[in-house]
Amino acid sequence: MASYFIEPRVARLAALAAAVLLLAGCGGDGAVAPETACAGRVNDTEDKLLACMTLDGVMSHLREFDRIARANGGHRASGSPGYEASGAYAERVLRDAGYAVTRSSFDFVRYENLGASVLRQVGPGAAVDFAHRVMDYSGSGDVSAAVGVVGGRGCRADDFAGFPPASIALIERGDCSFDQKIGLAEKAGAVGAVVYNNAEGMVHGALSPRAGVDIPVLEATQALGRQLAATPGLVLRVAASTRRDPATTFNLVAEGRSGDENHVVMVGGHLDSVQAGPGINDNGSGSAAVLETAVQLARTTTRYRLRFALWGAEEEGVLGSADYVGGLAPEALAKIAMYLNFDMIGSPNPGYFIYDGDNSDGRSQGPGPAGSEVIEQTFERFYAARNTPFKGTPFDGRSDYGPFIELGIPAGGISSGVDEIKTEADVALWGGKAGITFDPCYHAACDDLANLDPAALEFNSKAVAAATLHHANDLRGILRTAPQGGAARTVRKGYTPPADMRPRHLPALR
Repeated sequence: MASYFIEPRVARLAALAAAVLLLAGCGGDGAVAPETACAGRVNDTEDKLLACMTLDGVMSHLREFDRIARANGGHRASGSPGYEASGAYAERVLRDAGYAVTRSSFDFVRYENLGASVLRQVGPGAAVDFAHRVMDYSGSGDVSAAVGVVGGRGCRADDFAGFPPASIALIERGDCSFDQKIGLAEKAGAVGAVVYNNAEGMVHGALSPRAGVDIPVLEATQALGRQLAATPGLVLRVAASTRRDPATTFNLVAEGRSGDENHVVMVGGHLDSVQAGPGINDNGSGSAAVLETAVQLARTTTRYRLRFALWGAEEEGVLGSADYVGGLAPEALAKIAMYLNFDMIGSPNPGYFIYDGDNSDGRSQGPGPAGSEVIEQTFERFYAARNTPFKGTPFDGRSDYGPFIELGIPAGGISSGVDEIKTEADVALWGGKAGITFDPCYHAACDDLANLDPAALEFNSKAVAAATLHHANDLRGILRTAPQGGAARTVRKGYTPPADMRPRHLPALR
């Protein structure tokens, strides 16, 4: 797995192409599964399904997503022609496989960073420009002003006591939402803000679309933030140019034709990319695995009803899945037994992470809805049976499973790692390179076909398929009682959904 990251991008792309050719028609477990054989096969056992769940099958969808992005301004963001084309392709694949597909539209606020941002020390001394990032949904502006270092972490009005109006607020990340920090800064008279990290690396944060922030908000690393805070008489220039427009996008939902429709197993991932790049790992990888799983299970009769979803506007705040569950009648919600979510499963410097549904790691707000721990165990068994080490990842609701667990619906899923730094301990488990992120092209233009680890992508795609087939026939431990029309669900004890349901892989809130 590590070699695909360490090599130059061109070499990695060549290696990926070679792997695709080598594995085409092969299940990866030594079982030959020519396309012609799988085309008419009923994959009603795990062995049959995994033999047909090939890297080439998944890559066929990713190649199309990449082609679409390159033909449409380099991205597939919601509300764009690239997203429309991605949805049309996925809808065609699902209909051709025999599913009943619905497209449901919803409105959202589309954000765009227009570029030309500036973070510059104007004084004291000579002018110096600093590396930075514009926080998503920042306002626009170009201001030069003295800096006011905010006490605490800017989560209380008291933290802004003595803050000089018409200054630029310098705020440390943590303890509360960015909306709360910037809202208090605006009330205190700030004309701009710089939020610096409370750990290594860049913040990669976001304000909520409805916050309506008017001032420019930039992000900085922990080291730069501390440097700026320690500079007496600091004057900064902070500039950002952004646009926020009303827009419309859609979800795709494909319904199976077999199984008990009163017990629905949902499987999904978000289809949209950010505007910065084509989104091949984030989240073409999850979307492609969901699509290929649907194709390979199309002829299989399952005990429970399968429903596949590709969500829009996840990158804008987990809006698609929230709109979906928010629009369902209580009777329809009660029929959803569980939800599986797949978001980034082919990272080039990969790890193997399972959503921590029972909070056994103690890093989530609490355990998920009853039954989430059973889903977690399903993935644990899959990895353990193949001698693949795994770790839990916080079950905090910041991806498309968030709206489901908010309503008490059991959920789970996997990830290959995002923008966290890979440690030496991680390398000891999985190989790869320490000191850099699991996906160095996260939310960047380089998130293309070269930004994948083929082994991780194939392995995790098989995990997607295996878990889907398993739970389409086995809901033991998940169905405590048979859903009744309009029956209320119990929200997990102590669970508070993140403000605006921001994505998990955007540490957007704090």
